Amino acid sequence: MAGSSLLALIDDIATILDDVSLMTKTATKKTAGVLGDDLALNAQQVTGVKPARELPVVWAVAKGSLVNKAILVPAALAISFFVPWLVTPLLMLGGAFLCFEGFEKLAHKFLHGQADAEHKSELTEALKNPDVDLKALEKDKIKGAIRTDFILSAEIIAITLGTVAGESIGLQFLVLTVVAVMITVGVYGLVAGIVKLDDGGLYLSQRDGEFTQKVGRAILWLAPYMMKTLSVLGTIAMFLVGGGILTHGLPPIYNAIHHFAEGFGSIAAGLIPTLANGMFGVLAGAVLVAVLTPLIKLWNRRSAGAG
Repeated sequence: MAGSSLLALIDDIATILDDVSLMTKTATKKTAGVLGDDLALNAQQVTGVKPARELPVVWAVAKGSLVNKAILVPAALAISFFVPWLVTPLLMLGGAFLCFEGFEKLAHKFLHGQADAEHKSELTEALKNPDVDLKALEKDKIKGAIRTDFILSAEIIAITLGTVAGESIGLQFLVLTVVAVMITVGVYGLVAGIVKLDDGGLYLSQRDGEFTQKVGRAILWLAPYMMKTLSVLGTIAMFLVGGGILTHGLPPIYNAIHHFAEGFGSIAAGLIPTLANGMFGVLAGAVLVAVLTPLIKLWNRRSAGAG
């Protein structure tokens, strides 16, 4: 009897873990846009830090990220338990923010690309100045990265909560916790690898052996392009994920897209909704940037005047 009870308990635990695994996988797919952007942004935050301090800075930001998620996960569970009707609006808000942020990045790149290049050059020159307080600069970078992480983590938690909103509160807690820990370890582990990629390439390029040296030089050549590729893929994924969230929350648009896709072959029928979600994300982002940017500038001017 005791043995059968134990087996039943193990079976229940296995079922729960299987559900958590499945829902975690689904939630991670839906947060792909935020993850790409999170990875690129956090890797960029380490630029300007001494090579010997890169990993300590990444570790400090990772600890801050865990604190962020320790705040956000209980907050998300409280919303799901006490005001479940708020989950969908929060999810839509997160999708709209993804589209806004993605289009703002595109607009900023084309409209202010030269200014960004000049600012980066000024920062590089400033770091050569021995009077610059590198510890203060490092602390500012860590604080800025943790603030950015809080926004991106909030989006991830909101999207994950939308995936498991109909489940029990215990299962929601497990999925949110697994996603939070897994994403923190995965993102900051990759960030640590990326920021040290050039060091690894330099080490290999100085070793004996022609093949090893070629691999090292290839890594040194690849490292700068990897950051650019991550940023581009992250932006594309933001439109796909953000647009997908918005279309799912707008049944007429969602139904129209899938009705249109049904008239094509199986491959096209699978691709058309994804492309349509991305196009809707770009359109939504453009509208949001056009509407919100003047309001944000007005708010900043008034805040500066009040100060």
